[in-house]
Amino acid sequence: MPKEFSRSQRMAEQIRRDLSDVVREELHDPRMGFLSFTAVKLSRDLSSAVVYCSVINEAEKKESLETLNRAAGFLRSSLASLSRARSVPTLKFVYDDSVTRGAAMEDLIRKAVGNDEDRSDQRNNDDEDQG
Repeated sequence: MPKEFSRSQRMAEQIRRDLSDVVREELHDPRMGFLSFTAVKLSRDLSSAVVYCSVINEAEKKESLETLNRAAGFLRSSLASLSRARSVPTLKFVYDDSVTRGAAMEDLIRKAVGNDEDRSDQRNNDDEDQG
């Protein structure tokens, strides 16, 4: 029976959870805004990881990412102390705009549905006027 998740998927998810804990409990930098780690993509050889972050306040996005990238060495060593893996990948933090794009798409869908309902109501009123 095949494994449900590959080793890299399990390791990526563990890194995401551990990073959340380390940033919350140990990285006390006033320049960082409120953020969450949405995904981790590991290279094939597990030597590097791209960590996708979502920042609540758009104004703090750039500074939060710069702070995380400057603290990447500290975060990597903290992960190493938590992990049983032989090596911990190098970390690179990037902004994940999927939440923002998802909200924009949801607004567009809501507007389209509203327009369709308005047209349908208009047609029903026109049919009643003719009949």
